[in-house]
Amino acid sequence: MKACVIQPPYSFDYERSDANYQWELQALADCDGSMDLIVLPEYANVPALAKTREQMEQSRVKYSEALFEKAAETARRCNAVVFISGIVETENGLRNAIVAYNRAGERVGAYYKQHLVNSEMFNFELDKEYTWDFEEPTVIEIDGVRYAFLICYDFYFYEAFANIARHDPDVIIGCSHQRSDLHSALETMCKFLAYNTNAYVVRSSVSLGAESEVGGSSMIVTPDGRVLCNMKNEVGHGVAEFDPHERYLKPAGFGNPPAPHHKYVEAGRRPWKYRPGGSAIVRYDDWMPYPRVCAHRGFSSVAPENSLPAYGAAVALGAEEIEFDLWSTTDGVIVSIHDDQLERVSNGTGRVDEHTFAELRELDFGSVVGEAFAGLQIPSFEEILQKFACHTIMNVHIKSPNNTDPLPESTLREIVRLIRKYDCVRYCYFMSGNRAVLKQLRELAPDIPRCAGADNDPYEDIVAKALDVGATRIQLFKPYFKVNGGLDYVRRVIEEAHAHGIICNVFFADDPEEAKEYLRLGADVILTNDYLRIAQAVNKLPKYYQ
Repeated sequence: MKACVIQPPYSFDYERSDANYQWELQALADCDGSMDLIVLPEYANVPALAKTREQMEQSRVKYSEALFEKAAETARRCNAVVFISGIVETENGLRNAIVAYNRAGERVGAYYKQHLVNSEMFNFELDKEYTWDFEEPTVIEIDGVRYAFLICYDFYFYEAFANIARHDPDVIIGCSHQRSDLHSALETMCKFLAYNTNAYVVRSSVSLGAESEVGGSSMIVTPDGRVLCNMKNEVGHGVAEFDPHERYLKPAGFGNPPAPHHKYVEAGRRPWKYRPGGSAIVRYDDWMPYPRVCAHRGFSSVAPENSLPAYGAAVALGAEEIEFDLWSTTDGVIVSIHDDQLERVSNGTGRVDEHTFAELRELDFGSVVGEAFAGLQIPSFEEILQKFACHTIMNVHIKSPNNTDPLPESTLREIVRLIRKYDCVRYCYFMSGNRAVLKQLRELAPDIPRCAGADNDPYEDIVAKALDVGATRIQLFKPYFKVNGGLDYVRRVIEEAHAHGIICNVFFADDPEEAKEYLRLGADVILTNDYLRIAQAVNKLPKYYQ
């Protein structure tokens, strides 16, 4: 296979777009019949820096039809496979894509960039919904060669490489800009990618000028890490020949038969040692749309409150949030239970914080609900994180003996330690009505959001409390609504909170019409004890982002 990477000139001056576009057309015309594979860089139809959606859209409309037709014509004329990247229109909106043409010039598939940068999501307003969902790596087979793909920012997500390798590609097509990385760094990335996927990497980028030490670096790399060509910031065509079916095999450990590197690694993989992953991982809290339904103490109308079955039922049904309560045992283990006393929810007696964790584990927390749950144990906070970290947003209600005194710093440090251990910082927020505790949390973990709840004073100014402690949420308490003027009070508080950019939870609503009324008043999150019933009503409403 003779592969050609095209590296056009690039400009940060949008007025250079026409000149760069004409250069791309001529570069395709200069390709000849000796080439089997031709690759153009990212944003080929936006050939100079577009700073706004209007500029991007102007370029896309102006250049796409002729440029993509030229790519197809080049495939036919040269009897070559051509990959061209650009902004394309789909039924779901605009996407950053690599489009594949076979030797007959027929479009045979497309790859959509998996990791969008902020400018693509917010400036260009590209479709991003597909990036939240599980998706197998795109592999397109043409003439017996299996092609996989990366676009620019995708190159940095090394955790995806093992999954790509699993699908056994022969060649990885990389269409990129990566305008801030040194040539040496870009070469290291491509070598690492080739070695870890046992595939040839054919990467096309744009030239930032002959003197620049960053960007560019269109290159072709073999599975054993040899660089067949690296254009650095040269403008033109980079060409190299290789056999896409010739792979690199290494001893799979000393004295073992040769195997691809990724299969050697796969034999000993321990995925549970790493960051949580998989199709059940949900969007981060700051990317999760509203309105949301929060399963209060889990799906507590079907399973014992604050129990793993209750949390699991809610998560399995798609709960955007679950809420649970935390206390510390006398030996410092963080456990999930609402009351400070044991009698209501177990066969034990006395205060939670006067028992060790081992003592609490001897108690039955299920029989009070039904024999089906007999023998259910109290869950530790760590067990909740082990099962559900990153599978839902967690409203972590830190309980305290009263709503005025600070908690022992060791207790809060342990809670924060566990959240960080299970990579859950972006999937949770703290809730407390205790102003002192909220201030402690602000000092100990300023990066974990806080929600200001109601204390024992029904007339407290909860928005003022949130501003005082730096909370980004408030949680309104339904029993206090009536004494403050009913729904008019709710509306006024929500309006004031939103004016300060504060998200509003309402605790609670177990009736769908009541939940929808709170949402009409502006509430963002509804806490409920009857998750499925409320979710079925709320999920029919339009979603929005804060």
